[in-house]
Amino acid sequence: MKKLISRNVWLLSMVSLFTDIASEMLYPIMPVYLKHIGFSILLIGVLEGVAEATAGLSKGYFGTLSDAQGRRKPFVIIGYALSGLSKPLMAFFTYPLWIFGVRTLDRLGKGLRTGARDALLSDESTPKTKGRVFGFHRSMDTLGAAIGPVCALIYFQYYPEQYEQLFIIAFAPGIVAFCLSFLLKEKVKIVFNPKAKPRLFDFINYWKTASANYKKLTTSLLIFALANSSDVFLLLKVKEAGYNDVTVIGVYIFYNLVYAAASYPLGKLADKIGMKPVFIFGLLLFITVYAGMGMTSSSWVFICLFLVYGIYAAATEGIAKAWITNMVDKSETATAIGTFTAFQSICTLLSSSVAGFIWYAAGPSYLFYAAAIVTFGAILFLSPIRNVLQNNN
Repeated sequence: MKKLISRNVWLLSMVSLFTDIASEMLYPIMPVYLKHIGFSILLIGVLEGVAEATAGLSKGYFGTLSDAQGRRKPFVIIGYALSGLSKPLMAFFTYPLWIFGVRTLDRLGKGLRTGARDALLSDESTPKTKGRVFGFHRSMDTLGAAIGPVCALIYFQYYPEQYEQLFIIAFAPGIVAFCLSFLLKEKVKIVFNPKAKPRLFDFINYWKTASANYKKLTTSLLIFALANSSDVFLLLKVKEAGYNDVTVIGVYIFYNLVYAAASYPLGKLADKIGMKPVFIFGLLLFITVYAGMGMTSSSWVFICLFLVYGIYAAATEGIAKAWITNMVDKSETATAIGTFTAFQSICTLLSSSVAGFIWYAAGPSYLFYAAAIVTFGAILFLSPIRNVLQNNN
């Protein structure tokens, strides 16, 4: 493992870990805080819609810009800096426009760094080790997603309903992540035009010129994204079954711990037998979880389903990006990832909106069954795709 996981991969993984500690420390209480300062449910929905749209468009644009300039590190540093800075700013003022601006700043930071960061991870691996490299990074990232809510639970045991101070505390791991990002060493092998300035929607042009295999794979992934609504709906199902907030957050922490533990082993397995079978296995687990969610209200079944859900996430999230980077040339890695994640953000936004409507109009069971059926369609679309490796990578 020491030979496979380089210094840069360790650093990127630690940066993601501390960033996720900060973000996930706030994730469970964000809707509660927004309602506390006067946001309606409608305004919260609009806020999250604007934030996701910002993240989606910026992922595509900055991924293309990173490839055009042949640089990765500046995008990573500035992206993590913006996300870290946004945390304490949420507590300074409660004006809606200020909150919208700060939330958008956070999502802009994510969009700025995503393509460049994943390109750096790709540069640190070979087609035969990408599953492990991306899996290790995802494992550390998700470990932060488990630590963050634990910190929030401990904090609220002593300071209930004191939300503003938690935003200030979350700034600390953000600073650590920002400082660690300066230690990255960029491997610049090809010098592009540093003054290149692609237009906002130039990443769409990449879709037109991309390989057939890239289009088939990303289309399958986007079909699945249309089924994969926010995890909030799974947590709401647990809450609706009569369990308290501590139990809901506990289940979320448990899911993230399973996700973190399984990411590297499943990435290693993907390197041995191929990305496709592991990814399809993950989608089958997703179908199992969503079908099960539609039928149960038992606490023990919920625990088992979130265990399976953690394994599903480990078998798909990092592996999808590793698979994409194996299909494209090194010089367009950030563009390929940025294009996919941009469209994915749009699909996720649509998915969550439709999911909310189905939940309201027909009930949660219909939502979960519909997602399972659409995911099965994504598997059928994915089946003919081969594990193609790009020689230049």
